Amino acid sequence: MRTAIQFLRKHTLSAVAILFAAALALSFALPVQAHALDVERWTAKPNKDGDSTTVLGATATRVTWQGQSAEDESVAGVVIELPEGSTVEAENVKTTVLAGLDRLEAEAEATVDGSSVTVALSEPAPAGSLIMVECNRTLLPANGGTFGVAGSYTTADGQQHEMPATDQVITVSSTSPTEQASSWLGEQEWVKAWNSNKFLHLFFDPTLIVTSVPALFSGWLMSLGLVIISFPLAIPLGLIWSFLRMAKHRLPRALGATYINIVRGTPLFLQLYIAFFGLPLMGVQMDPFMMGAIVLIMNSSAYLAEIFRAGIQSINKGQSEAARSLGMSGMQTMFFVIIPQTVRRVIPTMTSEFILMYKDTSLLAAVGVMELMMYAKTITAATGNVTPYIVAAGFYLIVTIPMTKFINSMEARMAHGHRKHKKSDGGSAGTAEAAFEPGSDAAVARSIRMSETFAGPTEADAAAQIKKTAQRNGNHISH
Repeated sequence: MRTAIQFLRKHTLSAVAILFAAALALSFALPVQAHALDVERWTAKPNKDGDSTTVLGATATRVTWQGQSAEDESVAGVVIELPEGSTVEAENVKTTVLAGLDRLEAEAEATVDGSSVTVALSEPAPAGSLIMVECNRTLLPANGGTFGVAGSYTTADGQQHEMPATDQVITVSSTSPTEQASSWLGEQEWVKAWNSNKFLHLFFDPTLIVTSVPALFSGWLMSLGLVIISFPLAIPLGLIWSFLRMAKHRLPRALGATYINIVRGTPLFLQLYIAFFGLPLMGVQMDPFMMGAIVLIMNSSAYLAEIFRAGIQSINKGQSEAARSLGMSGMQTMFFVIIPQTVRRVIPTMTSEFILMYKDTSLLAAVGVMELMMYAKTITAATGNVTPYIVAAGFYLIVTIPMTKFINSMEARMAHGHRKHKKSDGGSAGTAEAAFEPGSDAAVARSIRMSETFAGPTEADAAAQIKKTAQRNGNHISH
């Protein structure tokens, strides 16, 4: 038994000695892979306005590489491979060497070949020093992506090593053409001179104008959509309230007057708050866009009701009497004789109401509807610049100025026709259009002739009798 134990102990020690000798021989046979540094930093500075984390491609930023050399070796040069598609100027590459807490006066020459940045130190950095390379005003790829560090470094003895692996990456967000254009503008000297003036920078920054236009365009479409949907629906509702306001019976007349006075007597802003914050408390949930459209329809219908009422009451009563004498009902008289002439007279005022509704959509920003003003408010809050509001004003003017010109031309045309009508009444020869001015005898006769289409045989006989009477009285229809 003792002999067996001695045998095992002897052979075990021999095996351990053999393994140790083999490991020692292998260590001398293989080259030693010593890394002179460790990558401690690989970052890009965020460059999106109002965002402290996002790095945009094709937009000037600062890329920083930082490496810590080993205690027994010094670094003579570094090659940094920026992401493919990146650009940087050699004069914008800055190198700093720190030995402990001391900043060393290290001279370095930087060269750029495509996206490869090579930094050669005039004297190797001391062992154990910290080397930092900053690539200022670097444009990273516009398509974005995630990029790790790549490149190599050279030690003082001339050995070149691959850049040590690290889990640090730079995440780049893609940029749109407008953002690229804004970045390009920001590099122009005339833009820098323009923005050096505080007023121009705060209200008319060219770089913000370029980026705000596409962002506000969707909000502008939302505002137009609200008006295009709301205004046509407000017209028939306004007619209904107008008829109720002019009703002969007290109850519908009181109902119409109450609604019109309440809506016209309270601010639209208050009505929006009641709808958006009061109705949800009652369990009424609705899409913000639809809720905003409904409030605009109800508000505008009250104003249109008064516009229609004034237009209807401006029509000469003789036209109603002439139509009724032909046997037309009150409904036919209203829809085929009175309303067509009323619409023509109130079109300028209706257009003004359209403009007011379009501008009032800006109030929806206060209740969270993403329309034009809300987009401008969001960008302004993020950038601290008023330029988006100026861009929003331009979008409003795109609609309001042509509509205002249209109103002025219509009013001028109607006023010109009215002057011709007066001239014709004085005995002078007038044009054919002047003879048919609203309210004239010829216009009444023409309305009567047109109404024969809607009349039965009895009404046609009455119309013929009226025509004969008009001829006997010198072609004058008595009112």
